[in-house]
Amino acid sequence: MHPVISIQNLNHYFGHGQLRKQVLFDISLDINAGEIVIMTGPSGSGKTTLLTLSGGLRSAQSGSLRVLGQELCGASSAELTMVRRHNGYIFQAHNLHNSLTAVQNVKMGLELHAHLSLQQMQERSVKMLEQVGLETRLNYYPDDLSGGQKQRVAIARALVSHPKIVLADEPTAALDSKSGRDVVNLMQTLAKEQGCTILLVTHDNRILDVADRIVQMEDGKLTNNSVLSLAA
Repeated sequence: MHPVISIQNLNHYFGHGQLRKQVLFDISLDINAGEIVIMTGPSGSGKTTLLTLSGGLRSAQSGSLRVLGQELCGASSAELTMVRRHNGYIFQAHNLHNSLTAVQNVKMGLELHAHLSLQQMQERSVKMLEQVGLETRLNYYPDDLSGGQKQRVAIARALVSHPKIVLADEPTAALDSKSGRDVVNLMQTLAKEQGCTILLVTHDNRILDVADRIVQMEDGKLTNNSVLSLAA
């Protein structure tokens, strides 16, 4: 079986000329279908950069980065868009639209799927919010939801299209310990049900036990790539 994400000798730079700075150094990493991989490391270590490259949010520059078989190193905007259609994104700050209700925010996760009718989008969005326990909050606006509820809406939006890959950047950072645990357990359960792969960046040591593997980054380099022993 081919890895869902296959990274070989990846280097990445920000800036140009004298301001050019290398931020990723010779990264090699394979992530398989259905795996939950957590990436840890200090701020500025390159975790979010690697996450955004893997998600097709920017083009990789040097080395090889294959996602679902598509090479993203030097990829065009159209190629990056095609890869993004298979991804779900969960961010620390929710990134919900305050002028839209919960169900309208979730429907945005289906906008790239032109084969669905408006009724199908509505039905799937409602069902997804029911799965994350927000069936009584469908028509609430973000300002009327708690932090944990907002993050549940963000998870519903990320998973409503049944993506092959979910990319999460500090999804528990703004939550208390119980809400953070609930959110991560929910991500784990739904991802396993849908058979998708999760790559999650976090500083939150309380949630590391949901990982199949933990990847440690420091100064733009992978320093550890270990399979978690669930028996320990």
